Amino acid sequence: MTAQLISISPDATDAPEILAVAKALAEGAIVAFPTETVYGLAANAASGAAVNRLRDVKGRAATQPFTVHIGRIDECEPFVPTLSNIGRRFIKKGWPGPLTLIFKVDPSEDVPIRPRLSSEGFDAIYSRGSVGVRCPDHVACASFLTSARVPVIASSANRAGQAAPVEAAEILSSIGDEIDFVIDSGPTRYRKGSTIVELNGDGYSIIREGVWDERTIRRLAAVNILFVCTGNTCRSPIAEGLFRNMLARKIGCDESELPARGVNVMSAGAASYGGGRASEYSIEVCRRRGVDISGHVSRGLSSELVQAADYIFGMTRSHVDAISAFPLRPSTVVAPIAIDTEINDPVGGPLEEYEETARAIELALRKRLHEVTV
Repeated sequence: MTAQLISISPDATDAPEILAVAKALAEGAIVAFPTETVYGLAANAASGAAVNRLRDVKGRAATQPFTVHIGRIDECEPFVPTLSNIGRRFIKKGWPGPLTLIFKVDPSEDVPIRPRLSSEGFDAIYSRGSVGVRCPDHVACASFLTSARVPVIASSANRAGQAAPVEAAEILSSIGDEIDFVIDSGPTRYRKGSTIVELNGDGYSIIREGVWDERTIRRLAAVNILFVCTGNTCRSPIAEGLFRNMLARKIGCDESELPARGVNVMSAGAASYGGGRASEYSIEVCRRRGVDISGHVSRGLSSELVQAADYIFGMTRSHVDAISAFPLRPSTVVAPIAIDTEINDPVGGPLEEYEETARAIELALRKRLHEVTV
């Protein structure tokens, strides 16, 4: 029997057709569904019969795993109870999106999702001591996955060795007689597979380059912290130097090792022309704290810096306003460095005024240190 074709808008959510197919999936149906990359083929991992049927359709060996597909980011935790810092960064910046993450989960017998999986489903997910998880950036897909209310495993909707389909018609002509439903929302947005990244401790490796290339993945893996003042010669260089030192001690490494660990601390001036050194007294108050900012070179606030940053802290409210005038990523944190006061500019003042400024910045940074995920 040919699969039933369900046509919906890519932006449809909680549509009756989606709810009906999600219910059928929970009851054991095999469903082809759209994502932003390619069409997937899903089964309920709680049903051993559905998992075996999915393997038969795919022509996939019993030792080959399937990827967990989730409709919301918080649905990852039952499958991966412990996340590394780099895993948190990838999730925060890359999901929902065309990114499959492979997490080490060993041992896996006690994961919270275990009681809800069939033995076939468990083996299909954790057979290699790891789990691959995908959270597509597709409204109708997310609605379908979440509405099923069962653990969903999936792969691309093609037989092994064939090209992954980017239109529903390709599925009907190849495996349409072996599955139950095809949800059609038109051609996929990217027309190519997701990028697959395997996480290992504090590092990662790219298993397959898909929609996102190596440069994009490197940017997602990093955490960038930006401090902003007016001229980038006094307050923000002090904050940059002190915070870099605090982060290195928190992580347990040398300051010079931070970039290799994907942690970048920077500063800029909202009214800076760039090219200037840190002021003499700024260098001195940092030196007294064991921090060397003598090599600092000022630079102006730019769209490129703002777009790359995950956390941006201004010395005053006016700096926060200047930052907010740039286009911002939704996940970027923008805030004054101190919650209950402003850090005034000591430029032109005596050394004592710089000391007072450094103490205020140091106090504010200690509080911010606990809020920055590295």
